[in-house]
Formats: sequence, C-alpha cells, structure tokens
Amino acid sequence: MKHAFNYILSFIIISVLITSCDAVKRVPESDYLLTKNSVHVNGKKDNTETINNLLYQKPNSKILNYPLRLNIYNLARPNIDSIVNANLDKKPHKRAHLESFLSKKQLDKYIDSRISFNDWLKKTGEAPVILNEDRTKKSIKRLNDYYINNGWFDVESNYEIHKKNNQRAEVDYFVKTGNPFIIDSISKKHEPSVVDSIYRLVQRNSFIKQNEQYKTVNLQLERDRITSELRNKGVYHFSQDYIAFEVDTVGTNKKVNIEVQIQDRAIRNQDSVRREPFKIYNIKDVNIYTDGTYERRSETRTDSINYNGYTIYSIGKMRFNPKALTDAIFITPKNIFKDIDRTRSYRYLSELRTFKYPDIKYVENDDETLTTNIFLTPLKKFGLNFSTEVSQSNIQTIGLAVNPSILIRNIFRGAETLELSGIGSIGASKDASNKSSNQFFDINEIGVNLNLTIPRLFSPFNTDYIVPKYMSPSTRISLSATSQTNIGLDKQTFSGTFNYKWSPSRYITNRLDIFNAQYVRNLNVGNYFGVYQNSFKTLNAISTSLNYNNGENLNFPDQTDAFISDVLNNNTTLNPNDADYKTVSNINERKQRLTENNLIFSSSFGLVEDTRKNIYDENFSIFRVKLELAGNILSSASNLLGLNKDSSNRYELFNVAFSQYAKTELDFIKHWNLGKKNVFAVRSYAGIAIPYGNSTSIPFSKSFFAGGANDNRAWTAYSLGPGSSESSNEFNEANFKLAFSAEERFNLFGNLNGAIFVDAGNIWNVLDEVNNQKAIFSGFDSLKDIAVGSGFGLRYDFSFFVFRFDIGFKTYDPSYQDKNRWFNDYNFGNAVYNIGINYPF
Repeated sequence: MKHAFNYILSFIIISVLITSCDAVKRVPESDYLLTKNSVHVNGKKDNTETINNLLYQKPNSKILNYPLRLNIYNLARPNIDSIVNANLDKKPHKRAHLESFLSKKQLDKYIDSRISFNDWLKKTGEAPVILNEDRTKKSIKRLNDYYINNGWFDVESNYEIHKKNNQRAEVDYFVKTGNPFIIDSISKKHEPSVVDSIYRLVQRNSFIKQNEQYKTVNLQLERDRITSELRNKGVYHFSQDYIAFEVDTVGTNKKVNIEVQIQDRAIRNQDSVRREPFKIYNIKDVNIYTDGTYERRSETRTDSINYNGYTIYSIGKMRFNPKALTDAIFITPKNIFKDIDRTRSYRYLSELRTFKYPDIKYVENDDETLTTNIFLTPLKKFGLNFSTEVSQSNIQTIGLAVNPSILIRNIFRGAETLELSGIGSIGASKDASNKSSNQFFDINEIGVNLNLTIPRLFSPFNTDYIVPKYMSPSTRISLSATSQTNIGLDKQTFSGTFNYKWSPSRYITNRLDIFNAQYVRNLNVGNYFGVYQNSFKTLNAISTSLNYNNGENLNFPDQTDAFISDVLNNNTTLNPNDADYKTVSNINERKQRLTENNLIFSSSFGLVEDTRKNIYDENFSIFRVKLELAGNILSSASNLLGLNKDSSNRYELFNVAFSQYAKTELDFIKHWNLGKKNVFAVRSYAGIAIPYGNSTSIPFSKSFFAGGANDNRAWTAYSLGPGSSESSNEFNEANFKLAFSAEERFNLFGNLNGAIFVDAGNIWNVLDEVNNQKAIFSGFDSLKDIAVGSGFGLRYDFSFFVFRFDIGFKTYDPSYQDKNRWFNDYNFGNAVYNIGINYPF
C-alpha cells in the first residue's frame, strides 16, 4: 500500500510540474507561438494530411491535444552550465566546501550530469514554433503550386494572421480554386521512325487521357512509361530527357491540349551535336565471368564453356553448372535489348544466395549490337554460424541452448544451397511428476534440421511454360527431427517437406507444398496430469467428493486412469446426466486427444499479396490465404495398402491413426499512413479446420488458439475460449477461429512510439467430437461470445527491430455466461502485460 501511495504521489507531482509549464515561457516577448493552422478551400475547412503537409510552419505536436514535447523542452534551462556554476559561486567558499566533501572529480561529474539531463530535455522535447510570416507566404506559394499541378490553373490564395494577447497566434489560409481544366486533346506529330511506330503501338496504355482533369504527375508517369516501353523494345540509347510535353490552355475555355514531343538521339562530338533517329539494338554475345571480382578481372580465364549461346569463363576449373547460371540470366543472345531483362537478372542472381550483387555491363559494337558482360563474385562455399540462447518460461526456470549451423553453397554445382542446423538445450524445471529428482538440469532437447534450396522447380517435367523463370521459382526440401525429454509429455518429432515457391508479380508470392509429412510421438503419456495440473485438480476434487480413494488424493497415472474408467463405465454413483460425469468425460476426451501420437500427410497451397513498396511504406495491405488437405491419399489407398483399423475404427499406418482434415485460413492486414508518424492498422483473420474420414478431431499442432502478444492481448496465450466455456485448461485450443484487431500508432518523441488498440475474437469447436455446448459454434448466435480486449502500449524503434510493450484489459469477457460481460475485470490488477518484438500485424 505504501509503494502504491508513493507511485500515485510521484505521478501527481510530475503531472503538476508538466501541466503548470507556461507554453510561451521560451518565446521572446516580441514573438508569437503558432498554435493553429486552418486551411479553407472554397469556403470549406480542409483538414486532410495532404493539404496540411504543404504548409511550411506547423504548430508543436500534441498528444491528446496536449503539447507534451513543448512542455518538456520548456523544463530545460537555457545556459544551464552558467546557472550551475553561478549557484556554486553564489556563496563564498561553497565550491571549495563541496570539493572537500565530494572531491573535485565528483563535483565535476555532478555538474556534467546536470548539463546532460538538461540537454536530454531539449533533445526529447520540441522547441516552440515561432510564427514567421515569410514562411506563411511560402506556404501560400506551395498551396498555389499544388492546385495548379492538379488542374486548377486559376487558383487564388491568401492568408490572415490572428495574434492574441497571450503571445499565441493562429493562421487562416483561404484558397479559391475555380473550375478545373480538362484534357481535350492529346497529339503527337507523325514521323516515320522506330520510336514513332512503337509509341503508337503502346499509346492506348497512356496515363494521359481525354476528358480527365489535368494533373502534372500524370505527365511524369507517362514520361516514365514511354521510356520503359521503348527501352524494353530495343531502343538502347533512349532516356526520359528526350520526352517533352507542350501544354496549351490559351483560349481553350478551360480545356487543355497536350502535344507529346519525342526528340531524335543526340550524338555529341567534341564541338558539335548531331541528331539521328533511334535504332533497335540486339544482344550479340553474353559473357559470364564466374570469378568477376575487381581484383581478378585482369587474370587469364583458363576454362570456358559455350552453352546455348552463352560463353561462361572461369579462372581454374568451372565450378558451376552452366544451365543453373543461364537459367538465372534473362538477357538472351540474338534477341533484342530489353532493359527489364537486366533488372530481372539482378534480382534472380541475388536470390541464388551464391553470389554477391552482380555487375552487368553492356558494350556497344559497331554493327548496332550489344555485348553483355556479367561479372559474378561467388560467396564463400561454406558459411558457419553459432548462436546461444538463455530463456525462461512457465515450463522451465532456466534454459540454455546452442544453435550451430553450416551453409553449403553450390553444393551440386547448380547454385543449390544446403543448410544443416542443429539445436541442443538443457534446462531446469519443477515438474510435478519429478519432484524426487535431484538433477538440476532435468530438461533436454536435441534436434537437427536439413534444408536444401534449389533455384528452380525440381521436377521431371518442363515447367517453364507454366512457371516462367521471371517468377523466381524455387524448390525447398527439408527434413528435421527433434527429441524432447521432461518437457511436457516428452516428444519425438520427425517431419519432411517438399514445396515450390514462385512470384507471378512483384506483390504476389505463391507456395505449393506437394507434401508435408509429420510424425509426433509422445514418450511420457503417464505424465499428462503432471503437465495439465488444472485438469488434475478438477478430477481430483470430484474423486474426493465421491470419497473414491478414501478421501485421499489420486496419484497418476494409475489411479487417475482407473477413476476415469470407473466413472465412464458407471462404476461410481455418478450417472451420465450429472455435471461431474460430463466434466470427467470432457477431461478424458481431451486427454485422449492430446496424448495420442499424430501422423500427418498433407498438401497445401498458399498465396500472399503484399503491396508494400519498401520497408518504410506505411500505406499498404497484406492478404494471405491458405488451403491445406491432409490424409486423402492415404484414405483412398487404405484398402489397397491393406491398412488395419484401431479400436476406434480408424485406419493405421505404422501403428498410428493418420489424420484426415481440411483446413483453410484467411488473413487481411491494412495500414493507413495518417502522417506525422501516425499509422492506423487493422487486421481480420478467419480459420477453420474440419476433421472427416479417418479423424474426428484436429491434431493439437494444427488447431487454433487465442490470446497472446500477437492476438487478443487482454488474454494470455491459450487462455481464451473456446466459446463461452469457463475453461481452466493450461492450453485451450479449437478448430475454428475469428480474430479482429485495430490499432493506432503515434509518435511520442524520438524513437519512442505509443499505440492504442482494440482486439476481438475467440475460438470454437465445430464439426468435431467436442460435446460442450458452450465451446461449440452453432451459428450467428455464437458471435455474442466474441471476446473484446482493449489497451495501450509503447514501442521503441531500434531500426533493425521494434521492442513492444502492451497492456491489455478484458473489455468484454464471454466466460461470464449470462451475467453482464462488459468491464468486469477492466483494471490493472486483471490486465495482461505483453512484451513482443516488432508489431503484432
């Protein structure tokens, strides 16, 4: 209580100090603090970010309409070094007494700390924005330029400054646009030339269109388009500088007539310039230098190969498969020059992870052809990596892990990459079933993972017509095995994957898993109630109430299994209609599902559309869709293979019932850049996995959970749902999920950002063996069980990653059944504190 009072008192004191600051205390007496800008366009206020960004001067930034950074800046003292030293010299002998008491070195450190803190206040804060009328006039010019460039050629703008007695000022900008100018005609003089022929062929795709409003940006886009079209159709020497537009608005009654002007090629001699029509260039030769480092360019190439018109040179014996190299190069001998071929070659060669960024040069020949020289700098064949990790979780008090890996490039001479990695870890736990153990590190895990990446579709068939090489196709083959001891039920996992990946466009990536095989074996099933102790406590409480074990606690697994068997076989006083009977049945159902071994053979297709232009783009969307099917081939061939059935009438392979299900996921993320480092982001997600045929439930590894730092942040991971059930299970999962989130991110100061968010969603069971009606999605009426969490957080941007801290409050909790579900636990005591890396979506 004492600590809480101190925190509250400190908060009140800091709040009073900040709010008592005079915003104009650092504003000279003859100047005014700019507090507000208003832009009125044709009599209506325009608050859009686009217009406000045109103004040269903007008021100090505010958080919830409060100029926090300005007031932090005002807390700093000007000339702090002089003030500190003046205070020390104010009284005779004060400095000498302090030096004798603290020492001169400590006193100097004190002075430096005062100065450093004052500098931090200035750096963190924001200096007051002083009204400057010259900048206001520049803003008027910028507003006029903006509207003229968007077709309002008759725009008129002015401003009014309102100075107040409290040294504050506001500026009103008034803009009258008039009617916009409309494009009436687009013309180009007909000239019998290569350029003119190509232009007329691609003119229909023009960014300049009749009857549309004039915009200067469209002229630049059209200039870029024409240049790209010509350079991708063999016009090697062409550039944007040869394109001009003549815009005529004289006497046209607000119409715009545009003439496209394309000049001939300028050839410069020593003292003159002559013009000639552009010509189409062809690629004559393509030379590939596999040891193309700058230091070795003068060395003699001792090995060369001619392959499909390409000449490949090497210093020493050739180390690369010619087909692998030529497949990565889009510049083709005897074809016309295309600028996009060089761009695609750069990208594909870089994606091989075998070479450094390549160098591609064109050499002009006398016969109007080009020789292409491609210089490749191979990376080292072997790459070694070694990392360590220290961790802590609800399973282990401390964990130590090592992760060695080796990368082998060009392993089969076809630019393939093989990565072999391993994991070895030990940890200390407080396992309920292992209390007698005197071994401190009682947890261990060991695993190995092999990944082979092939820079093409590995197939016995020619797939170039289906997936051309410009789509950057690749094949990934992976095998992995892990073994865990004293972690939960102790597991051995074996998996293998064979998949294809390709990008049909800049923004879309496809992935096809031809097969994905996974086998999970539980080694310590008897420890189930040691891991899921809440289930054990519930079961034990029912046993005690029945005096089943003479009132003593059950031990596991023998007595717990016997008790479950007796209840379900009606060997106790419970009957199927009793609530406790149903609880025991649910516990047994969950136990059977989570302890059974899993064998999964699946295939899937996934598509990702990501419209981000670069890592700094904050106006983008991401759409993901995935469809996965498991067990169908095995089910169809079960009779042919002579597979046996288990006691539940399920076919088994290797003595394990294989899983059969259909799973689909949809995920959509959208970001809007609101300006001033302010971003609004939303996410919507839906996933469902339906068991059928050989399965009545979904494997734990393929099920859905809710809660956590990247989901509904008001609940911890696995603690939410299913539905409105009041589950106390350690890991709640189900086979249907809905999730929605909205978050506004804003800058506080420097690299520190804040956020407020609302998360909604839940998980349910549907079309599986679960019988708990509160956990089952039965239709639109079940949507009332969508949980809502809200909260706020801080993010610190370290450039290469973002450290995130969020506090989530349970706003609408469906576990309250028929009671009021709103704001029951909306307090810091029941809040969930999340720490994460990077943004949740």
